[in-house]
Amino acid sequence: MKARILLVEDDQNVGAVTKKRLEEAGYDVVHSTDGQMAWEQFQLRTFDICLLDVVMPKKDGFTLAEQIRRKNDFIPILFLTSKAMDEDKIKGFKTGADDYITKPFSMQELLLRIEVFLKRTKSAVNNTTEKRTQYNIGNLTFDYNDLILREKNGEVSSTLTQKEADLLKYLCDNANKTLKREEILFHVWGKDDYFLGRSMDVFITKLRKHFRTDPTVKLETLHGVGFRFNVPGQL
Repeated sequence: MKARILLVEDDQNVGAVTKKRLEEAGYDVVHSTDGQMAWEQFQLRTFDICLLDVVMPKKDGFTLAEQIRRKNDFIPILFLTSKAMDEDKIKGFKTGADDYITKPFSMQELLLRIEVFLKRTKSAVNNTTEKRTQYNIGNLTFDYNDLILREKNGEVSSTLTQKEADLLKYLCDNANKTLKREEILFHVWGKDDYFLGRSMDVFITKLRKHFRTDPTVKLETLHGVGFRFNVPGQL
């Protein structure tokens, strides 16, 4: 699976060149030209790393980084900016940034830094998500190890198959995010295959039935894209 990068750069030329070089290196890149557009994109899709300019229209990079960090503790945030003052760098790190590269920068250096951060983050996220086994989903509690959904009073609401539980765990670990079909297939089934895709649709239907009595929980189909597991609050 290609790592997806959120590139936020208001200079169209710089943004286009950087996007092209990153795509040539094998990344899936979404380019936004202002902070507000970037924030909207971040809420709609799943990203693996963010590259932010600081001075931008509608929402500056510092504000955007703070919003991103409040929503996601793990995603690496790198500032790509002409601002070289120590005070700006300190402010950037305080907002939750992980690195700060001053323009003009070496593309080779940027690619190396991206690779390092992606490896580090993948390890941290895997350790956290693999260890977690219980989730509060609306009115139910999902116990991954026991393959069950429980009511708030402790009674068993549903018993799951292993594949149902694997799929539900992945959806919980990525709740309220847009997930592409191929992403889910890769992470839960191990590969993107037409027949496995049909199987996934069956399991999605089964999972929906478990939550049909709770209007706050919705496993939404995004036609032509994938799915989004909408749940209230923190799981």
